Formats: sequence, structure tokens, C-alpha cells
Amino acid sequence: MKKNKSPYLGKLLTYFCLIALAITILVPIAWVFMASIKQNEEFYRNPWALPAGVHIQNFIDAWQKADMGSYMFNSVVVTALALVILVVVALPAAYVLSRFAFRSRGFWSTLFMGGLFINVNYIVVPIFLMLSDWDIFLRKTVGEPFFLNNIIILALVYAATALPFTIYLLSGYFKTIPKDYEEAAYVDGAGYFKTMFKVIIPLAKPSVITVILFNFLSFWNEYIISMTLLTKPELKTLPVGLMNLMAAQKSAVQYGQMYAGLVIVMLPTLILYMCVQKQLTEGMTVGGLKG
Repeated sequence: MKKNKSPYLGKLLTYFCLIALAITILVPIAWVFMASIKQNEEFYRNPWALPAGVHIQNFIDAWQKADMGSYMFNSVVVTALALVILVVVALPAAYVLSRFAFRSRGFWSTLFMGGLFINVNYIVVPIFLMLSDWDIFLRKTVGEPFFLNNIIILALVYAATALPFTIYLLSGYFKTIPKDYEEAAYVDGAGYFKTMFKVIIPLAKPSVITVILFNFLSFWNEYIISMTLLTKPELKTLPVGLMNLMAAQKSAVQYGQMYAGLVIVMLPTLILYMCVQKQLTEGMTVGGLKG
């Protein structure tokens, strides 16, 4: 009696695809890390050769001479502020839309769902023109602009553009939580806000961590909006500063500093992913099973 070999072939094909995908991801990352500690003359020999030594000066030059430290500080401030604004707005909104029935619920749900289909890159110019018009009005009335070249405004724009996606994910997860938890909290005398913060949000912790990580990656690596709304050199974020560094170092033929700048950009995201990998996997798995 012949055994069915199709399951084994399926597993073999799956493992092959996963290994190939891992190689395509890991090899470029490993090459960037190796290139970041090479001296400049090593790039003119075999670019795939292992580094002759650890040239830390590339990171020092990228951090100090290329002002990557200032760019990173701006990115940290913008990303942290945008995440705080987003979480403060999205959590109550998702909780209300998923757990309560009210007259305009369908309208707000449809409105946020429609936001999922708007590509942010297409509305950068309208956002810039709107903020520019407001600054022109302020110059005429107050004498000082406010909306352009403002890190707080950039964080608000980031949070606003990420709101539909975040509310959609959190609402889907909140709907899977049994209402027995809320009813028990109401019996114990808890109000709506206390129930949300003490009961619902702790239960939805994996989903909250998932959306925070996704939005962190989006805000941290965002380039077009930041480049458009922040034109002053001292306010540039890390991706914009990195592009300027790459252009400058290519003309100056300083490849080590260029790859060191790439590592500086990648490192925070890799560290964050390693720290919340378990919660991220749990949030995606549970949300996928229950949603």
C-alpha cells in the first residue's frame, strides 16, 4: 500500500520557501552590518569579503560629523509623541465603536473604514498646502508661523494618518472579548472608563502591542511627510538625514559611514522587535483566530 507523499512534499516546499525567504532577508542585513565596520579601501577589493577588522570610527563619524545623533533625537521625539497621541485617541474610539450601540455608530465605522483605502502619499501635498495657508494667516495676524517646521504638528499628522488602521485592528480584537468581563466589572461598581482601563485594555494587551509596533515601524521609517513638513536642517528626522548622508557619502566615497548610518537607523527597530516578539506573535495569532 503506497503512502501519500503529498503532505511530505507540501512540508518540504514550505520549508524551502521559508528558508529562501529568510536568506533574502538576513543576507542583506548581515552584509550592511559587515560593511558598516569596514574601512573605505576594503570596498575596492572584494565587497563580499569579511571585514579585516572592526572600524568603529565609521559610527563615530556618522553620529558626529553627519549629525545622525540630532536626527535620531528628532525621530525619537516625533515617534514617541505620535504613538502617545495615537494610543490615547484610538483605544477609547475602538472601545466605543466595538462595544456600544449608538445612532451614529455606522457612520463613524464607515468613515474610519474608508480611511484604510487612502494612500497617505497621495495627500501629502494637500496637507502641506493646508498647513502653509494656516501659516500665512498666522504671519498676517500674529507674526509667527506655527504649523510648518513643527515636530508636534508632524506627530499629529502621523497619528491622524494611522488612526483608521489602528482603530480597525483594535476594534476587531475588542469584539472578540466576552462581555461577561464588563458585566462583572459593572456589578462591582466600575464605570465605563475604569472598565476599559482595568479590564478590556489588559485583556487586549497583545493586540495593543502589535499596533504599537506596526505604527512605530511606520513612523520611524517615514520619509515623504517628514521631508515635506520639516524643511529646516536641525529638525530633520532620521530617514531624511540618512538620505542626505547617503548622497553626501557617495560623492565623498565614504561607504563605511554610509552603511554605519543605515545600521543606526535599523538597530532600534531590530531591538524593539526582539523585545516584543512573543507579544507580537500572540497578538497576531489570537487576533487571526478570533477575528
